[in-house]
Amino acid sequence: MKTRYAFLALLAGGLLASCQSKQAQTVTQPAPALQVFALTPGTLNTTMSIPGELRPYQTVDMYAKVNGFIKTMTVDIGSEVHRGQLLMTLEAPEMTAALKQAQEDLHTKEAIYRGSKANYDRLLKTSKMPGTISPNDLDMAHAKMSSDSSALLAAKSAYQLSADLRNYLEVRAPFDGVISSRNVYPGAYVAPTDKSSDKPMLTLQEQKKLRLVVAVPEAATSYFKDKDTVHFTVKTLPGKQFVAVVNRMAGSMNDELRSEQMEMDIPNNDKMLLPGMFAQVTLQLTNNQKNFIVPQSAIAQNSQRVFVIRVVNGKAQWIDVKRGRANADSVEVYGNLTTGNELLRNATDEIKEGALVRVSQ
Repeated sequence: MKTRYAFLALLAGGLLASCQSKQAQTVTQPAPALQVFALTPGTLNTTMSIPGELRPYQTVDMYAKVNGFIKTMTVDIGSEVHRGQLLMTLEAPEMTAALKQAQEDLHTKEAIYRGSKANYDRLLKTSKMPGTISPNDLDMAHAKMSSDSSALLAAKSAYQLSADLRNYLEVRAPFDGVISSRNVYPGAYVAPTDKSSDKPMLTLQEQKKLRLVVAVPEAATSYFKDKDTVHFTVKTLPGKQFVAVVNRMAGSMNDELRSEQMEMDIPNNDKMLLPGMFAQVTLQLTNNQKNFIVPQSAIAQNSQRVFVIRVVNGKAQWIDVKRGRANADSVEVYGNLTTGNELLRNATDEIKEGALVRVSQ
C-alpha cells in the first residue's frame, strides 16, 4: 500500500513539473516581431496595354447623285488620285434634253423681258409731256415689265438647276487618296440611294496619313491629355515600335463600352501601315498628384473588407482602403490614412483588430 501511494505521488510531481516547464517556455518565447514602414505620399508610374485600330485619316463612299449609266471610268482599285480628278462619267440623255429645254426657255424669257422693258421706257419718256400718256397705261406697262422680269429670274434658276444636275454626271475626287473599293463597271445603271445595304460605286481613302483610334477605359481617362506620347506595335511588323502623339479626345464616355475615344495622327507616306490594321497600344499612366503607395503585401482582405493594418501604441488597427493603380510591387491606396502612419509590411486577417503587435527594430 505504501508503495502504491509513493508511485502516485511521484506521478503527480512529474505532471506538475511538466506543466510548469511548458508555462515557463510560453513566457520565455515572445511572439515574432513584425516589420512596419512609415507611410509617405509618392507617384506611381504604370503602363496599360490596350488594342487600337488604324483607320484612314479621311474616307468617303461615293454614290451616284442622279440616275444614269456609267459611260467611262478612269480609275480602279489601288489607283492614286488627286483632289478634283475625274474618276468616272455618267450619261443621261433626258438630262441633256432638259438642259437644252431650260436654255431655250431662258432665251424666250429674256426676249419677252427686253420687249416689255423697252415699251415701259418709251411710255415713261413720253409721259413727261403732260396729257400724252394716261397714268393707267404707264402703270400697266410697269406691271408687265415686272412680271416678265420675275419670269426671267425663274427661267435663270431653272437653267442653273439643270446645269448643276448635268455636272453631277461627272464624278470627281474630293481629296487626295487611294481608291480602295470599286463595285461598278462601264454600262452599269446607277441611281441615288441612302440605303446602307447598297454598296457605293467607289470608296476613296486618304492613306498617307492615318488615325490610330483607341478606347480608353473609364478608370484611366484622367491620366491622359492632348500631346501625350504613346507607343504601339502591329503584328505584321514584329519588333518594330511606333510612336504617336495624342491629337484628339472625345471628352465624353461611350454609353456601351464606358470608354473615351482617343485619336492619334500617324504619318504614313511610305504606306508601311494599312487602314484596318489592329495595333497594340502601350499607355503610360502617370499623374502629377501624389498619393499613398504601399507594397502589395501590405493589403489584406477577407470576404467583407479590403484593409491595411496600422500599428498604434503596439496594437493593430484595421483601416479600410480602396485600391488604385498598381504594378508588380506597389499599389495606390485611398482611405483614412495620414503621412507617417506605421503600417505592417505583410498584412493578414489572422492579425485581429486590437491584437498586440511587436514591431521589428
